[in-house]
Amino acid sequence: MPDPAAPRPCLLEFPCDFPVKIMGAHTDDFVQATLEIVLRHAPGFDPATMETRASGKGNYLSLTCTFRARSQQQIDALYRELSAHPMVRVVL
Repeated sequence: MPDPAAPRPCLLEFPCDFPVKIMGAHTDDFVQATLEIVLRHAPGFDPATMETRASGKGNYLSLTCTFRARSQQQIDALYRELSAHPMVRVVL
């Protein structure tokens, strides 16, 4: 059985373009809060490239942010902060 504390192998080659999908309530605050987090972890991210898609009933919003990832640690830190934010429902 593998040791759960052992580092897992990384399947990505860095740097690489990495998409993150973030879902939450369809509000302007959600977009701004998410963008601030992404920019903290990926300062070179261009907000104009953020893709948005509303749910069928318009209650939820999906944001896709593709950024230039430099390391697995960068990706992990971004996921942790996004997942901890109260407005964020899902991070993929």
